[in-house]
Amino acid sequence: MKGTTFSHYLELYALRGAVAILRKLSFRRAGDVGEWIGALIYSPFGIRRAVVERQVRAAFPGLAEPEVLRISRESYGNLGRTSIETAVLPKYSKDEIMGLFGAIEGWDVLEEALSRGRGVIIVSGHLGNWEMGAAYVAARTPRLEAVARGMQNPMFEAYLTETREQLSVHVIHDSEAVKRVPRSLRDNGVVAFLFDQGAAGLASTWVPFFGRYAKTPRGPAVFALRLNTPVIFTCAVREPNGKYSMKFEEVVVPRTGERERDVDAIVSAYTDTLERWVRKYPEQYFWQHRRWKHQRPGTPPELGDPS
Repeated sequence: MKGTTFSHYLELYALRGAVAILRKLSFRRAGDVGEWIGALIYSPFGIRRAVVERQVRAAFPGLAEPEVLRISRESYGNLGRTSIETAVLPKYSKDEIMGLFGAIEGWDVLEEALSRGRGVIIVSGHLGNWEMGAAYVAARTPRLEAVARGMQNPMFEAYLTETREQLSVHVIHDSEAVKRVPRSLRDNGVVAFLFDQGAAGLASTWVPFFGRYAKTPRGPAVFALRLNTPVIFTCAVREPNGKYSMKFEEVVVPRTGERERDVDAIVSAYTDTLERWVRKYPEQYFWQHRRWKHQRPGTPPELGDPS
């Protein structure tokens, strides 16, 4: 495979070996192992620990230091659990996947949006277990496609794509999105986007996220305006009883005729929605990503990248 290195092969084969063992465990037990691994990465290894703690402090100014450390530590556990749960999920049937969920809020919102016949754009962030959320939607809809960015390790990217396809989550690589997304929406399909990682150039815009401007992908907003498609925000978060809950809510799509202003308003709206849910479940957010790495020109130092 083009661009692969020896370390890429080692990473892939180590992952496949670990997954083969973990798939023999129950779903909850496998997740517990993932949480334990995540905890090790936080301490003693401390990988990106300072980045996470600084970002949590910046997002929640005035938060007591023990609480900052708790959220940071638990975010690693959640990331480890999410990674392992995703790896073992393909062994479960659609009914079994749905059985891993408890409360589902707003599924009727998605059904009503689909009834309009113009497809549905789902937007979500790296909160809770986003891969499980996609698997749940795929289990209950005729076809789900998800736009995904390329990864540094092409072998791992191919493995993750294979895992998603096994869950009936059909991957659209971002380089193909301009052609494939409109085709899917015109066929009344469902297309999902993860929008909370920085993007460069014209594909993104600046919107506030926890009081700091963050470079945010605008693709979902552009497609929604161009194709008159409804936008639904969703997230799958883990509850204290071990089950996941799922939330669906429609994002307002203004159409004032001023395209750039409308795009920015939509991006701001779905970013505000994500922030609201992250505030409810901060320990389940992917703080390991430097969300404010790209800075808007003229940003004062106190509102710049805290990492």
